[in-house]
Amino acid sequence: MRTKHRAAAAIAAALLTGGLLTACGSDDDSSTTASSSAATSTASSGGGKPVTVALLLPETKTTRYEAHDRPRFEEKLKAECPDCKLLYSNASQDATKQQAQAEAAITNGADVLVLDAVDGKSAATIVNRAKQADVPVVAYDRLISDAPLASYVSFDNIKVGQVQAQALLDAIGDPAGKSIVMINGAPTDASAGDYKKGAHEVFDSSGVTIAKEYDTPDWSPDKAQRQMEQAITALGKDGFAGVYAANDGTGGGAIAAMERAGIDPSTKPVTGQDAEVTAVQRILSGDQYMTIYLAIKAEAEAAAELALAAARGEEPPADLINAQVDNGLEEVPSVLLDPTPVTKETVKETIIADGFLTPQEICTGAYADACAEAGIE
Repeated sequence: MRTKHRAAAAIAAALLTGGLLTACGSDDDSSTTASSSAATSTASSGGGKPVTVALLLPETKTTRYEAHDRPRFEEKLKAECPDCKLLYSNASQDATKQQAQAEAAITNGADVLVLDAVDGKSAATIVNRAKQADVPVVAYDRLISDAPLASYVSFDNIKVGQVQAQALLDAIGDPAGKSIVMINGAPTDASAGDYKKGAHEVFDSSGVTIAKEYDTPDWSPDKAQRQMEQAITALGKDGFAGVYAANDGTGGGAIAAMERAGIDPSTKPVTGQDAEVTAVQRILSGDQYMTIYLAIKAEAEAAAELALAAARGEEPPADLINAQVDNGLEEVPSVLLDPTPVTKETVKETIIADGFLTPQEICTGAYADACAEAGIE
């Protein structure tokens, strides 16, 4: 432990000289929290030594990270290790900011980084710097390329794209002679590339025409709306049968563009991902066709277990690892979870049944009648 922290201190000093070092909690999107037990014992409930874990999330435009990933991870960490300390930061979709947050976490004594990278390629710099300080890195939700990782946890992202694409094809019927618009995720996000790859595997052999296709910087709903407006201008109101949107934010942007153009979105099926409250409301009202429900609780809990093992110098738990994923440098021990498609007919038995969202969160105001029709009370 001392050797690692001496290395971290040396790196911190070099960074400070270069003016790059910032402290956790130095801005509105970064904070440092400690999870500790009132117990005086120095041993954790999991039987291992207390450690310091840094959780670095990428952005806030997608509501899942602050609403679900962070609290689920914190809860699991505290349950497994009441005396462990958590350092938390959110990069607000800024790769440079995330690098500074990682450097600050190392300086503040992190024994492991759980990193959901803003940019999966440039994040290799963070991983390599952490390795110099003898701090292992668990890649969370997004794979980090060409870097030495302790482990990786996410969903089967290619399968996500495949499921979304097939759902859209099912919704539009016989694809022959029909066109769609594709609004993909951020080009800096490795997961977005996997969603896109999976979707193309389905679309490219289906007979449907991809009339317009866009990548959406920062996963921004506003940018997705502008892209959809461009597509409508080019294709006309009747020039497409549906929209592949990689997540609920981009789907919401596409729907806003259609409404602005006088198109009833219920006539143009739109996909999504993340099961955001507003998306589920749109699904129940008919404005959005489907979303992908990701069991974030399972992902976050697995990440906490992987982090504790890595911080303690242990191998990833064998009962968790179910895959080896090539990140360009090595085969990374991985936990890959399955995505679940959700339509109006299955909201109750998936999202509600799992407690991911409650009827009180969804069935507000104008959506009360739609909830009642779907049997959600």
